[in-house]
Amino acid sequence: MTAHALSAGFAQRLRARIRAFCALTKPRVVSLIVFTAVIGMFLATPGMVPPRILVAATLGIALVAGAAAAVNCLVEQRIDALMLRTRWRPLPRGELSAAPTLAFAGVLGSLGLWLLAHFVNPLTMGLTLATFVGYAVVYTLILKPATPQNIVIGGASGAMPPVLGWAAVTGEVTTEAMLLFLIIFAWTPPHFWSLALYRTEDYARAGVPMLPVTHGRDYTRLQVLLYTLILFAVTLLPYVVRMSGLLYLFAALALGGVFIGYALRIYVAYSDAVAQKTFRYSIAYLALLFAALLVDHYL
Repeated sequence: MTAHALSAGFAQRLRARIRAFCALTKPRVVSLIVFTAVIGMFLATPGMVPPRILVAATLGIALVAGAAAAVNCLVEQRIDALMLRTRWRPLPRGELSAAPTLAFAGVLGSLGLWLLAHFVNPLTMGLTLATFVGYAVVYTLILKPATPQNIVIGGASGAMPPVLGWAAVTGEVTTEAMLLFLIIFAWTPPHFWSLALYRTEDYARAGVPMLPVTHGRDYTRLQVLLYTLILFAVTLLPYVVRMSGLLYLFAALALGGVFIGYALRIYVAYSDAVAQKTFRYSIAYLALLFAALLVDHYL
């Protein structure tokens, strides 16, 4: 074998290895986390976020979120191997083993926390560490295998990013920051249960007590509708407390109306296709809602 062929083979293996490590961080999930954290930073100040804070906080939060995702993949590799949705991940496919995954998560998490502690503030670092523990330990290890309310209770960790962003700029957690938290907290159940509805067999096969598995699809469809109505009400609170103006209000009403329409279809005329569309819309919904908050903030 020639030196060129050896070099090409090494480069190919290296690229595959890098792709596997990147997949551990769940980039699409982390991108939404980082997006809402950055929105939280901008909403926390009437002016612009200092560049050093913006860069350090964004990178630090992203790294810790990626580390939490990697730990989640490590803990759930047996479950992931049994589910069609997740069997492609690096650990079930044998592309990575436990030791490098744990080392990778440790390096990412430590670097992220160091950035937050040295270039942002101790509060943001502490809250981010608590969020990591809440997701990687409390949700993944304790709640998910134990209760069908796992996504509701564990949703507190997923709702923290805008609070982290707010704390990074102000050094405190205010009522406005907690409203942002409440929006994502109320959004999580209809978002995730829409997915669980059309993946019920997957979760049952893996032995995960998701709501459709333990209480049936009919009950879950009702919960999706009820939580969507709660979400709609919660998203009006920023306008009620004068945190935002009419532009945000109209956006919240329009986006929420569409979400309620999807939830009604799930409840009245369920199909897997409707659940899939609802799940996809819920992601766009959250991004657009927070974008509307940002635009309204600077008008």
